[in-house]
Amino acid sequence: MELISDCPSCNARVTTYKNPFPTADVVCIRENKVLLILRRNPPAGWALPGGFIDYGESAEDAAIRELREETGLVAGPLKLVGVYSKPGRDPRFHTLTVVYKSSATGDLQAGDDAAEACWFDLGALPDQIAFDHRQIISDAKRV
Repeated sequence: MELISDCPSCNARVTTYKNPFPTADVVCIRENKVLLILRRNPPAGWALPGGFIDYGESAEDAAIRELREETGLVAGPLKLVGVYSKPGRDPRFHTLTVVYKSSATGDLQAGDDAAEACWFDLGALPDQIAFDHRQIISDAKRV
């Protein structure tokens, strides 16, 4: 995305570019249930655990870290579900996410950006699911 603005130092017109921030999400499915977190920050809704890939961090490590930070769970082996990059998928312009499917162990406890963390029956997902996560969950069932 191209942004044109005035330089704060010299008032010259300058062009800056805003690139998407890469993220990693995790789909955990067990016993016909999927793990979702209730987002603490806008946009509101239930979402897959996940978040930003830090500088110097792999997408896999980010997915494992975000799952632990937001749910207290430890990821098992990761399987790639896909890369999702439609420009309108996230109103904050986080248009690129790498999604993994994983098992998870430990005691479920919401933390970090998650106000709540719950297991939902795959046939009875909540109405308010953020982003394109309903489609991602559907795709993950086939992996």
